[in-house]
Amino acid sequence: MAVLPIRITGEPVLHTRAEPVTEFDDALRALVDDMVATMTAAPGVGLAGPQVGVPLRLFVYDWTDEDDVRWQGVAINPELLISPLELDELDEDLEAEGCLSVPGERFPLRRAERALLRAVDLDGAPFEIDARGWLARIFQHEYDHLDGVLYVDRLAHPYGKAAAKAVRRNSWGSPGASWLPGRDHLDD
Repeated sequence: MAVLPIRITGEPVLHTRAEPVTEFDDALRALVDDMVATMTAAPGVGLAGPQVGVPLRLFVYDWTDEDDVRWQGVAINPELLISPLELDELDEDLEAEGCLSVPGERFPLRRAERALLRAVDLDGAPFEIDARGWLARIFQHEYDHLDGVLYVDRLAHPYGKAAAKAVRRNSWGSPGASWLPGRDHLDD
């Protein structure tokens, strides 16, 4: 397993819809192992193919909920159905989100409370997870990556403006920026 460089916003692969996975082979298994190693080293709770420069529709996740249940796996060629968004006021603390492709920044973003993930595993076997709360947020965040959308693209005012300022301040937003977990010590 290798830790892979994580692409930073501005890299074209992050802003382009990913292609379906068609080959379920040893190369895919190695990629997933490397993605898990990268996510763990970052550390993060999810990582999508485009974030490591691979334009394929897959993501890995690893998160332990408040009941000490560990949710981990890979979702390949996922579909995601979400519940309607709540209309109450955004909670800047409870709804704060970060991204390994916008390292060190956190902004509040409204996500659906519930998401139904349908995908296949490394063997091509279909599965479904009815996620709520933070797990639903993780799935929505990673699924967005597969459509070329970063969470900062969804931010409402004034957070979108603050995110754009952070991107400029860090000289991101154009191709070529990445960081390597374990070497660069950036926070998500």
